[in-house]
This record gives sequence, C-alpha cells and structure tokens, in this order.
Amino acid sequence: MLGTKKHVNLHKKDLQQTPSQPTHQNQNQNLRPPALPRRSRYTTVVMLCGILASVLMLSLVYIQWETIGYALRPVWDSTPRPFQHIPHYYAPNISHSLLCSMHGWSVRTHPANVFDAIIFNNELDLLEIRIRELEPFVTKFVILESNTTFTGIPKPLWLSENAERYVFARTRGQMWYERMGGRKLRSKEDPFVLERAQRKAMDDVLKRAGIREGDLVIMADVDEIPSGHTIDLLRWCHGIPEVMHLEMDSYLYSFEFWVDKGTWRPSVHIYKPPNTLYGHGRRTDLILADSGWHCSFCFRYIEDIAFKMKAYSHADRVKSPSFLDSPRIQEVLCKGSDLFDMLPEAYTFKELVSKIGPVPKSYSGVNLPAFLLKNHERFKFLLPGNCIREKRENSPPS
Repeated sequence: MLGTKKHVNLHKKDLQQTPSQPTHQNQNQNLRPPALPRRSRYTTVVMLCGILASVLMLSLVYIQWETIGYALRPVWDSTPRPFQHIPHYYAPNISHSLLCSMHGWSVRTHPANVFDAIIFNNELDLLEIRIRELEPFVTKFVILESNTTFTGIPKPLWLSENAERYVFARTRGQMWYERMGGRKLRSKEDPFVLERAQRKAMDDVLKRAGIREGDLVIMADVDEIPSGHTIDLLRWCHGIPEVMHLEMDSYLYSFEFWVDKGTWRPSVHIYKPPNTLYGHGRRTDLILADSGWHCSFCFRYIEDIAFKMKAYSHADRVKSPSFLDSPRIQEVLCKGSDLFDMLPEAYTFKELVSKIGPVPKSYSGVNLPAFLLKNHERFKFLLPGNCIREKRENSPPS
C-alpha cells in the first residue's frame, strides 16, 4: 500500500514537470499578441493624433463655415456689376419745374399717385417715422402683415393691435392694411420661401388698394425710408425711368452708426401690370443717388431686436442661444459691432480689411427725417449718444 501511494505521488509530480503539457498560465501567455516594436507604437500614436486633428479641423470648418465663406468671398464670388447713378439735386424752396429740368425730366401738370407698399413685422417706431416723412407725398400706404414671421414663428398682429396709435389713426384714410395667414416652416425648408410668399401676396393687395397703370409704387422694407423730397420729385416729374433703385445711407442700430451708402434694394416703379411685380431684388442698373435712410435693427427694445434676429430670413446666423442674451445685445449696440459675430460682406480683400471691426460712431444728426428730430425725446434711442435701450415686460413671443 505504501508503495502504491509513493508511486502515485511520483507520477503526479512527473506530470506537473513535463514540458509537453504547459500550465493554464503558460497557455494564456502564449495567446497574447507579440509586443509592438517601439517604432510601430510611435507610428500608431502619430496616426491617432492625425485622425483626431482632422476631426477637430473638420468640426471647426463646419462650425465656422459661414465665417470662412465670407473671408474668402473675394476668391469665390465676383463683384456685382456697378450701378449707373442718376445724380440727385435738391434744396429747399426750389420749384418742381427747375428740379425736374435739372434731372433731364419735364414737370407734370398734376403729381402722380404714389403707393408705398410695405411688408410689416414689428417695426412700429420706424413705421411711424416713415409715415410722417412720406405722408404729404404718398397717396396710400399699403401694408401687409402676417401672423407668422419669415421663419414661421407665430407673432401678434402688431400693427392691428396698435391701430389707435396717433400717427396710424390720423392717416387711416391713407392706409390700406391687410392681414395674411402664415404657417410654420416645414422640415429643412428655406425661410426665403415664406418671405417670397408674402412679397408675392403684395401684388394682389396693391390691386385691391386701387393702384392703376401709371401710378408709382415704392417697394422697400419698413426700415428703408425714402426721403420725402425724393418721392415728391419723382411724383412731379415726367420722363423718369420705369424702374429705378434708391440709394440710401446705411445705419446700424440707430443713426449713431453710419455704415456707408451701400443700400440699393429699395426701388420705385411706374406701375404697369402684369409686368410690375413686388420684390426686393435687383431690377435695373439705374439708381438714384442719396435718396433716404436704411436703419437696420433700429428698435427701442432689446427684446424686439432679439425677436427680429429669429424672425427674418437670415435667422440661421444665430449660431448660439447666447447671441440672444440681453446683456450681450446691449453691449453690441453700444460698440457698433456685429450682432452675429460675422465678417462684413465684401468682394475684395482691401474692402474686407477696411470694414472689419465695429462701425465708427457718427456725431451728426444732420439731414435725418424731420419727424425724428422734432420728436427727439420720444426717439432718442435712435440718435447719437443714446445706445442704452429700454426694457419692457411684455415682449414678443420667443
């Protein structure tokens, strides 16, 4: 018996030491991949860093694509063909006959009817200034207001709710106002689809307002205000072009920040159906110099500025919710910098460099709308030195 046990124990020991039968630990070691050489590990790290850098670069390009596009605009876009400027002559107390002849036109026996066609959002102050500037020269203010913005945001009918405001009540006989039902944007739908729909609807509104062939129609946004003497000149002169754009001084946030004379979209047409269609694009090469004021984002309340940033067709420029923060907007208003942190639109690198940075302050209140200056206390937020905006409790919906 003792011999048998010894034999068995020896047999087990022999089995454990037999090289042909490796232990469980040795089996695991044999399954491990061979260690990479130092050069291979270095190459792997470099490749991973390269992939990470590429991802970060592509992400940056995606996020800043619009900025990069504007910076490289002189490369990928061509300068628009230049306008043919029509010289503009004016001074107080000069007869229509003399002014018309200076422009190469003849004087009418009776002034033409003028229809001022406006798509309205929420620019109540600018609309009041516009009406008072043009009231003596416009036959009818034709205003179309939708219950949604160009971006499909529901909005109150601001003009309808403020119909008793003094200037609107006193011009009721001159005003043709219609409402338009809007809608939300569909998935991935361009806001310009809704904008074009509102502008197209204005064609029928003008007909219902009583426009006739040979009348003049002003096509301009609310914040693009023709000067009264410009419209008075055009309504009294025979032989003016059938279509002409109106060159305007461009201002940002108020009349404190003069940008340039780059506004050209407003236009005046001799109405000829069915060819005269309401729009806001380029219609001709002719432009009448020094014809008014374009005051962009010129609102009394910060809430209205934030609302328009979300409401107009370029709302995609709001890259972050922080862009709509009131303290940030207030800081931008006083600096004259860009609400959307964008580069200026320029077609040459020289022009681009010259426009980078905040708009310099202007200290001139000369040749501004007369009603604005007569009511400077009410509209002081539009005048130099008054960049601080009021805050109201009842804001437009977000």
